[in-house]
Amino acid sequence: MAEARSRPDTLCTENILFEALTRLFGKPETPADLSDPKLAVAALLVHLAAVDGVMQESERQTIRGALMAHYDLDASSVDKLIRDAARRDAEAVDFYKFTSGLTQLEMSDRIEIVRMMWTVVFADRTNHELEDNMVWRIAELIGVSSRDRTILRNQIRGRAGDNAGDQ
Repeated sequence: MAEARSRPDTLCTENILFEALTRLFGKPETPADLSDPKLAVAALLVHLAAVDGVMQESERQTIRGALMAHYDLDASSVDKLIRDAARRDAEAVDFYKFTSGLTQLEMSDRIEIVRMMWTVVFADRTNHELEDNMVWRIAELIGVSSRDRTILRNQIRGRAGDNAGDQ
């Protein structure tokens, strides 16, 4: 057995196997472009708007406005960001790739993300239970407390005219 380990072709095979196992069980790397919070937030907002099965025009416009205002983007930049976000969302299997980098943001920025999410939820004046559940999950994943999430929900719902019900 010691002789087999010293053969160059066996060492090469062992290195390939080791690298494959390291990639398989190693810490997953976040794609470089998802380290940009703008793309991660946009992808979450796009997913949220469609989670109830239909993205309303009011939700689409709310996403545009929220991203333009928060990140000081012009119309063409925000449209490109939303296209990229929709593509990333379609490729995603879970929220981890979007939320993992957001936990590093200041708490005020994370609270603002949840505020933007509630604004999208209430843009069509309805609060579907899937939307509510998604905001809850994202808030938990990025470290925003239930208290802050609930306060934001009530504030935004009040601005929407309180036509959303208590889902």
